[in-house]
Amino acid sequence: MKKIFFTLCLLASTGLMRAADTVYQIAVIPKGTTHEFWKSINAGAEKAALELNEQLKPQGITVKIIWKGPLREDDRDQQISVVQNFIGRKVNGIVLAPLDKKALVGAVEEAVAAKIPVVVVDSGLESKAQSSFVATDNTEGGRIAARNLGRVLGGKGNVILLRYQVGSASTEERETGFLEVMKKDFPAIKLISTDQHAGATRDSAKRVSENLLSRYGKEVNGIFASNESAASGMLLALRDAGLAGGKVKFVAFDAGETLNAGLKAGDLVGFVVQNPMAMGYLGVKTVVAAIRGEKVAATIDTGVGFVTKDNMNEPAIAELMNPPLAKYLK
Repeated sequence: MKKIFFTLCLLASTGLMRAADTVYQIAVIPKGTTHEFWKSINAGAEKAALELNEQLKPQGITVKIIWKGPLREDDRDQQISVVQNFIGRKVNGIVLAPLDKKALVGAVEEAVAAKIPVVVVDSGLESKAQSSFVATDNTEGGRIAARNLGRVLGGKGNVILLRYQVGSASTEERETGFLEVMKKDFPAIKLISTDQHAGATRDSAKRVSENLLSRYGKEVNGIFASNESAASGMLLALRDAGLAGGKVKFVAFDAGETLNAGLKAGDLVGFVVQNPMAMGYLGVKTVVAAIRGEKVAATIDTGVGFVTKDNMNEPAIAELMNPPLAKYLK
């Protein structure tokens, strides 16, 4: 008995035996799970977990990512339910891309009241309960889109703005920035449609785009679509209508397989690109810091730029267009 006790004491003193590891369960909740943008956020979250696990290993701490989002990007009730489910499971932290800037406020405040820190990514929330907001400057992204579209149109012509959906803070900010610059810097450009919403999927975006092109196809000179799915649907509709290949100057927001191919083919002038991997990465890093009682920045800007055929092969841009998803997602 004395020998066993001595051995245990020796193991404990040398650090070879310790209490069970602490596991930080981090729920990462996107707006949806199908678009490449969300897969990039997932990859960034997993990258952060790998790094944190190495860093915190000597302290016996492991970070585990739990990835779950609503089936549809317009299902606010399901996203609220996902948040509440994680509160019930007593996860240690939540990284959330809110579907709606108002609808998710109650669920986030409920999580914080339960002592679960929340970091909001991608799209804003009308609350101060979250520990931090990690995102693109979406208003500036919309301005960048307008400057580039206005430039290629020579400051004249007819333009369509295809919106995403009501309540999505990130895309509403892009649309606001786009309209601000169009009205201020390009007064000779006529905005012939600014009130149509693409909806949550590429298919719904294509249907809305077909209706717009049926009505305005003979007079439209330029188009801006404010997210990946809206832009992909519009691109397909432009091709079907025989208006692709530069006949209508098209600027999009976000990279993606369809849009990347469209840029190479000359169907797009270019697109505003953000860094969703950085959002997932910094979202997880920040929420873990908050769990550990460290001070975190209220806002973290992940950057924004514009991709064209001329710069798309530059290494930094190429990685944003084709993030290394396979390296981090199993």
